[in-house]
Amino acid sequence: MLAAQAQKELTHNEALVVIDALLGGCIEGIASDPGTVDAEEVRAWVVGPSPAGAWADRESHIAISTAGGWRFAPPLAGMRIFDRADGVMRRFDGGEWFGAEAIADPAGGAVVDAEARIALTALLAALREFGLVGAT
Repeated sequence: MLAAQAQKELTHNEALVVIDALLGGCIEGIASDPGTVDAEEVRAWVVGPSPAGAWADRESHIAISTAGGWRFAPPLAGMRIFDRADGVMRRFDGGEWFGAEAIADPAGGAVVDAEARIALTALLAALREFGLVGAT
């Protein structure tokens, strides 16, 4: 806030709304047009490709619906957020958002140990991608 700023409480309250939305760690989904989303207060979306309307030029930003209109938070490399629409964690790599890849259940094969190793390797790779376990 600036010295002698009129209505400091509005600036402060809007900042708290954005902080609350980001600390919640989840988005409603990915969209490119604010006219296609239910803009209830304090909901967030990742702005998809070729954004339109109030989201123009905000691709990959997190768009947060507030009483004062849309607020945007630029993502940081390594940021993680839960996507409610797809039910996956998304990670921003500095250029785009990625969702976790599904890991197939082991099937077939005659040697159970080999299947288990393949499944565990895939699981560990997915966990490493999202920074949930350290690299080998």
